[in-house]
Amino acid sequence: MMRENLQSHSAKGAKDSAVIVGASLSGLMTGIALSQAGMNVTVLERVGAKPRSGAVLQVDSGEIDQTETAKLLRKLASGGIRSAEAWSSIQFRLRREAEADPKIDLRYDTRVQTVNQDNDSAWVVTEKGETFRGDILIGADGHKSTVRRIVAPHKPNAAFAGYMIWISIVDEKDIPGKSRPSLNAPKFSMPDGIGDFLLGTIIAGSDGSTALGERRLGWAWYDNTQNDLLRGLGCVEGSIVRHSLNAADVPEHTLIELADKASVRWDQPWLDAILHSIQSRNFIGTPIAEYVPDILVKGRIAIVGDAAHLPTPLTASGFNASLQDAATLAECVGKGIEGAAAANALLKYESLRLKHARQIVQSGISFSKSFGRR
Repeated sequence: MMRENLQSHSAKGAKDSAVIVGASLSGLMTGIALSQAGMNVTVLERVGAKPRSGAVLQVDSGEIDQTETAKLLRKLASGGIRSAEAWSSIQFRLRREAEADPKIDLRYDTRVQTVNQDNDSAWVVTEKGETFRGDILIGADGHKSTVRRIVAPHKPNAAFAGYMIWISIVDEKDIPGKSRPSLNAPKFSMPDGIGDFLLGTIIAGSDGSTALGERRLGWAWYDNTQNDLLRGLGCVEGSIVRHSLNAADVPEHTLIELADKASVRWDQPWLDAILHSIQSRNFIGTPIAEYVPDILVKGRIAIVGDAAHLPTPLTASGFNASLQDAATLAECVGKGIEGAAAANALLKYESLRLKHARQIVQSGISFSKSFGRR
């Protein structure tokens, strides 16, 4: 049984306030956008503040941005760099902005246990018994969203797409000099495989350097042959993705099989990048889940980002959709959320984003049906 609440918090004690569950890219962008709209924001993240790794993202598609808020978020996320970026670099910039904003209270190691609302506010209770309350509550808590279960109880779970991707980012200096791509090499590659495929990206080094030998190579290998492994290790149960697969948990015989497959399928520099990742166990296996939303809002509660719409990474649309969610939400609530206006503002957000959110997920489903093996 949960303890009695230790403490109750309003978002900075403000009249117009929001609680955001999740401090990944979507949650940070939403927090910044709502702050720009004049709201005081509390952002709750279940894990610690230690930097996390992630995939490579393209964030410079600024031509789609129609509002000043969207343009600001794009500038903050990209750092003004028109190239692919490591997830960790984007998260670092957004987090730095959020931490410097006096209207944003960013709390890590705060796991939400329950979500609720009434006519006057919405709130969460954490596993430590704390209550965080705001005029609105936004779920940016990813594909296993707790908030989504309140917004869409009829459809709470994303569905396993039937395949996974192996992901890593390798320092260029860690592969042989003869395998390093030239400075004029394409920044994006999609080499042909045998029944599977790979996306490769050349990005700047962690210090921003683009000199030969100082860059990084990001790769994502789409693999539909590991479903038994995923189920055997509990990463997937039935149609639900439970967690990713850490390299330390990958059986030795699977590592050998991956190295053998890579040697047949992939050319340089991706072959040596993959082999280094395997040998150093510096990679992660991510089962792909998809979620097509029917609804984004319930009363004073809304969902954004992967909690709201989860496409296959192949669409390369997840980050842009999350940014547009945040900017659109800020535009809607910026007109006022006093009383019944809060729910009406969120319904306006839903009317502007739901159709597009459904489309971006559906655009990748035909691929998943042909490639995935359930």
